[in-house]
This record gives sequence, C-alpha cells and structure tokens, in this order.
Amino acid sequence: MSSNLSLLGTPLAATNIAAPATQSKTSPVSSSSPPIHPQYQRIYIPSHVYRHPSAVLLELCTSIKELHQILPLIVKNGFYDEHLFQTKLVSLFCKYGSMSEAACVFEPIEEKLDVIYHTMLKGYAKNSTLDDALSFIIRMMYEDVRPVVYDFTYLLQLCGENLDLKRGKQVHGQLITNGFDSNMFAMTAVVNLYAKCRQVDEAYKMFERMPQKDLVFWNTVVAGYAQNGLAKKAIKLVSKMQDTGQKPDSITLVSVLPAVADIKSLRIGKSIHGYALRAGFESEVNLSSALVDMYFKCGSVESARLTFEGMNSKTVVSWNSMIDGYAQNGDAEEAFATFLKMLDEGVEPSNVTIMGALHACADLGDLERGKFVHKLLEQLRLDSNVSVMNSLISMYSKCKRVDIAAAIFDNLPGRTQVTWNAMILGYAQNGYIAEALNLFCKMQSHNIEPDSFTMVSVITALADLSVIRQAKWIHGVVVRTGMDKNVFVVTALIDTYAKCGAIDTARKLFDMMEERHVITWNAMIDGYGTHGLGREALDLFDKMQQSSIKPNETTFLSVIAACSHSGFVEEGLHYFESMKDDYGLEPSMDHYGAMVDLLGRAGELDHAWRFIQSMPIKPGITVLGAMLGACKIHKNVKLGEKAAEKLFDFDLNDGGYHVLLANLYASASMWYKVAKVRTAMETKGLQKTPGCSLVELRNEVHTFYSGSTNHPQSKRIYAFLETLGDQIKAAGYVPDTNSIHDVEDGIKEQLLNSHSERLAIAFGLLNTKPGTTIHIRKNLRVCGDCHNAFKFISLVTGREIIVRDMRRFHHFKDGSCSCRDYW
Repeated sequence: MSSNLSLLGTPLAATNIAAPATQSKTSPVSSSSPPIHPQYQRIYIPSHVYRHPSAVLLELCTSIKELHQILPLIVKNGFYDEHLFQTKLVSLFCKYGSMSEAACVFEPIEEKLDVIYHTMLKGYAKNSTLDDALSFIIRMMYEDVRPVVYDFTYLLQLCGENLDLKRGKQVHGQLITNGFDSNMFAMTAVVNLYAKCRQVDEAYKMFERMPQKDLVFWNTVVAGYAQNGLAKKAIKLVSKMQDTGQKPDSITLVSVLPAVADIKSLRIGKSIHGYALRAGFESEVNLSSALVDMYFKCGSVESARLTFEGMNSKTVVSWNSMIDGYAQNGDAEEAFATFLKMLDEGVEPSNVTIMGALHACADLGDLERGKFVHKLLEQLRLDSNVSVMNSLISMYSKCKRVDIAAAIFDNLPGRTQVTWNAMILGYAQNGYIAEALNLFCKMQSHNIEPDSFTMVSVITALADLSVIRQAKWIHGVVVRTGMDKNVFVVTALIDTYAKCGAIDTARKLFDMMEERHVITWNAMIDGYGTHGLGREALDLFDKMQQSSIKPNETTFLSVIAACSHSGFVEEGLHYFESMKDDYGLEPSMDHYGAMVDLLGRAGELDHAWRFIQSMPIKPGITVLGAMLGACKIHKNVKLGEKAAEKLFDFDLNDGGYHVLLANLYASASMWYKVAKVRTAMETKGLQKTPGCSLVELRNEVHTFYSGSTNHPQSKRIYAFLETLGDQIKAAGYVPDTNSIHDVEDGIKEQLLNSHSERLAIAFGLLNTKPGTTIHIRKNLRVCGDCHNAFKFISLVTGREIIVRDMRRFHHFKDGSCSCRDYW
C-alpha cells in the first residue's frame, strides 16, 4: 500500500496529505513523474477516498489544460481502465466541450455502464449539434441502454434552442413512450420547448394536464407567454398562480416584468415592485435591473432612476439598463453621462454597454464622443464582436461620416445580415442612393438574403428619389421575396408611391393590406396631405379613429399639416385641441410649427403671432421659420421682422432664413434693408442652400442646379427655354421679377429662366415623347414665378408636370395646379 502514497508525484510530506500513523510519510517517488500544478499543493484527502488521490485532482480540475496535466498520472498508475476514472474523464471532457476526446475514452470501453452513456449524451446535447445528440440516443436504444428522464430534458432543451419543433415533438413522443409524461421535470422541459417554438397554446395544454405544478413549472409557462408577446396572458397567469396558493418568487417577477413593459402598464409594474419589497426581494440585482427596465419602458424615468440609485449593488447589467433606458426615452445626453459615470466607478463595460453608448452618440450626432467610444472598444478588444461593429457603423453613419462607416464595413470579417442592413441604411440616410442600391445588389450576390429591415431601408432610399420606375422595380423585388405581406415593408412602399406622385397606387396598396400599423395610417394620411388632398386625409383620419388603431403624435402632425396645405383652419385648430384633450398627447415643437404654418398660410398672421406668444415652451426654429415664411407670402414686414429677430438668436448654419427676410424686404421695395441682410450674411459666412432639381430619364437621374451650364445638353436646354418663354408669354404668362434688383429687366428674366426646376422641366420635355408626364423633385420650395410659369407650360405643351418640392406636391395640368395656388 505504501507504493500508492506517491501517486501525486511528490513526497507526501511536501503535499501535506494526511495519512494513517502506520504509514510512511517519505515514500520515494519516481523522478520521471509529471510535476504537480501548484493549485493541488497542500490538499487534505479524507480517508474514504484515500486510495484514489487522483480522483481528488479530477474533482478539482477547472480547465482542459489541467485535465491534460492530470491524465498521464492516471494512465501511469493504472487507473485508466477503472470505471470511476473513465466516467469522470468522459464527464470532464464533455464539460470542457472536447467531444472528440470524450469519445476516445468512451469507445474502447468494453463493458460500458449506463451512466457513461448518459454522460456522453449530455455532452453531445451541450456541445454538439442536434443531429449528433439524436444519433447518440438512437445508438443508446439500439444498445439496450434505457434512457433516463434527464436524457430527454437535454434533448428537448437543444430542440428548443434550434427552434426545431418537428424533432422536438419526436423527442416528446419518446418521452411519453418511456413513461416520463407525468414527471414534472420532464414536462417542464416540454413546456419550455413549445414556448420557444412559439407554440404557446400547446405549451399551456401540457401545463394544464399536470395535476401537480411546482414553482419552476409555473415560471416556465409565465416566461413562455411573456417571451411570445402575450403580455396580458402572462400577467393573468401570475394572478392565477397566486390563486392556487403558489407564491411568485424573484424569477417569476423577472419573467413577467418584460410583459408589463410591453403593455406599458405602470400601475401593474408598481404593484409588482410593491410585492417584491414586501417579499424581501429588494436585494435581488436581476430583479432590480428588470424593474429599472420596466419603468423606463413605461415612460417613468424618475422611478427608474430612483430604483437604480436604491440598489445596494449594481452589476454591468444594471448600468446597461440605465444607459439603454435613457436612450430609448430620447435622453441621449443622460445616457452618455450614465455611461461615463459607470466608467468612473470602475465597472468594465460589456458589449451591450458599448452598443448603448454608441446608440447615444448616434442620436446626439456627436462624432467626437463616438470616436472616444470607438477607441475604448478597441482597448477592450471588442472590435471582433460583430454586433458592436454593427453599432459602430450605424453611429458613424448617423454622424454623417459614412466614409468611415464604409471603411469599417469593408474590413469587417464575418459580416452578418445586420451588418449589411446597417451599411445600406447608412448610405440611404446620407443621400447616397446609388451606393445603397449597389450594396443591396452586392448583398444578394453574396447569398445574404434580405429581410424586412433591408427592404425598408432600400425602399426609404428610393422614396427620396421620387422615381416611379424605381418604386415599381423595388415593389417587384418585394413580391418575389415574399415580403408583400409584411406590414412595415408595404407601409414603406405606400410612402414611396406617395412620394413618387402615385397617390392612387399608394391608396390601392393601403386598401389591400390585411394588417395596418399606426405608421401605415400615418403614411397614407401624410401622402394625401402633401398632395393637397386635405379632405381625403381627414376622411381617412376619421376611419382610423373608428378602427382599433390609436393615433399618435406623428398622426396629428400629418393631420395638421394636411389642414395647412388645404386651408382648413378651423379643422386644424380642432385637431390640435383634440390631440391634447382627447388623447392626452403633448404637442412638440413640430406641432406648434405646423399650427403657425396653418394660421400664417391662411393669412391669419396676428392670430399666428398670438399663438406663438402663448406657447408653453420657448418657440424654436421650426415655429419662427414658419412665421417668417407666412409673412413673406403675405408681405407683412412688421411681423416678419419680429419673427426674424427671434429666429436669428439661434446659431443658424444655413442662410435660407436670411434670404427669406431679404426677399420679404424686396417685395416691399426696401432695397437698403435687402443690402443690410446680405451684408450680415457675408459677415457670418452664411450661404443659401443652392436650388437643385432632379429628373429621371431611362433609369438615370439628371441633376440640375440653378444657373448651371455643365450638363451636356445645356445649350439646347437654354435655347429651348427661350422659345418656350415666348410661347407661354403669348398664352398670358407675365414674369414676376419683383424680388430681383440691381440688374436690367432682360437679365432678370434670364435669371428666372435659369432656376433649377425650369432646367429640369426643359430637359424632360426635350427628351420624352409627347404626352409623357414629367416628374421633377426640388430640394427647396418652388418659387412663385416658376409656379406660375409651370401652369402655362402645362397648357402650351399639353403635358402633365408633377413637381415635388420640400413641402408638398404640385400637379400642373391644362394651365392649373392641384394646389389651387394655395401653397
């Protein structure tokens, strides 16, 4: 027996292993024995395992590397063939994910015990594919090894993770065949399988059949309902659970809180919080983090903050909930401040933290802070995490550095569908339409299937082009990819058709939809409004109110804008009040701006100014800009100056509003003030955004800038405009040159003729067949003289001309415009 005392490869005196008094403590050891890891020094071995101290080393083993160190000792001392060591070795190799080495131990064993089969099956279920695990249990049955209940739970869990309902049902069948259909542990796994595969009703049937239900069983079905979006049923089940005498634990609450957040029921959320405090769960970090998340999603930011600050200990998950919560509630500044505070307190960020910080930087459009987070994630070696890099691409795109985003995309290995989507959206958001479309085609050539997010990004990009041919092309792609039933994709198509001037096609798509989201109604109402079809917009809004869809802030913004474009002042005032009184929605700056536009456009300038002065918030650029624009339309210099004075207190980067004021002065022949405004612009280094118009011809978009001569057909275009000018003058057109001074009358007309929209229309008329509708898009508001000229051009050419400017559509036909000169 003394020979067994040196198994550790070093004298027992050195290792401090207690031995019986009759035993020598200085037994010699072989100099060739492997060295012992320091972790295994000074170990006490109880007498009942004294004969196999190597078993103790196996029990203490924490990695595959340590296991490889111990294995030679086991082989050298002849224990390799003992069932105790074989089973333990298989278990450890499975634990560390080395199924090939586990198989090397398992296969040579001549008389395999059932327990080693079960260990191997667990290993395959945890570390290999579903096919491997199922193949092994079939082998077990062929070799007459009777499965135990845990075998089926491992397989059911794997089927659930793979969302493989078909084979999960087969495992369920075998579970019943083997008599485990009354085992609560097994049936919990069955319920979990059906819930993960979105068969919640089937999961509940299994749950109901069990006469006895423990807490874990209840928690599983509650989580199943919550994770499948059936929030109300999950909450109701918790109540039923209590009625049966089963008290919810912290896991129950963590499972049901996301459901509460989904339905935004702050009352129920607070009730659950109260229960947690009474039950003594306030120290549960996971529960507190879930409460923080719930409060944020219910819009109760202050409650979320107080819950967070009241936590005795905070994990990185807790901090992530705060960062994400602030970002989701539109407070990106506070989200980033929380991120910095987290760093100050020495908490190491996770990938989720970094993504939250990048989201905040993207919302702020803060490139410098975004670069700081970029540097930090590289230091944390998270630049190999594809999800983090996807967020980085989105951040740079939203910060207008699509070039950096593209460089990251090009150099990123293992790009996922989300990566492609982020880059396509980045191009689209920054006006790089051609690049977005090219990347979309390249994505498909790489066998990456587009999803609904891809399609919405591409469709949104095409909407900015206002090209009907492109809208029809992408519509065909949507149908071929089977996404023509997706509510968000079809909504994007409706918006695109409306922006391409095809409002009737948009309405046909709307009427064909089986399911409509609030954004679907918003898109159609907004489409009618921008086309000047105010009555149709309000009729549709009435239908929306009669449906189960509740209007939101965007709905009312579209409704008020539609009233503004059609001159429905009383209706607009009514809906503005209804928004607050009937729906409890607080108007934003955009709503106030739309109301000022509504009143001002209708000539009620004094009413509009009183409205501004009565606002509960300080009027912003949107509001004051609308007021100045209305004063320009109605030539009210006094109120226009008041609006401009407040407007110029803002740090404006664009000179558009200065030009608007100058034009107001010009309309009143106040030329000295025109000069004063232009001098102020030069001093501040402000410039007006140049007018730009686009027209599509044979799948190519042609761009024209005011006064430009770089188009290949420029000479032909200007010559044609001279001839066309004579024709429309003969029909009654009189140029409006009042806003131009310091040049001769002939030059004034030439300047009007060089406006970008006129160049685009002339190009369209020259290059299309008679009767073809001309579609133009302009980045600014169409000027009054061009608007008048287009009516006469439509009359003398017999063409319909559709112009989409920055505010609305104008359909010119037979000498009149759809806006009825109210714009």
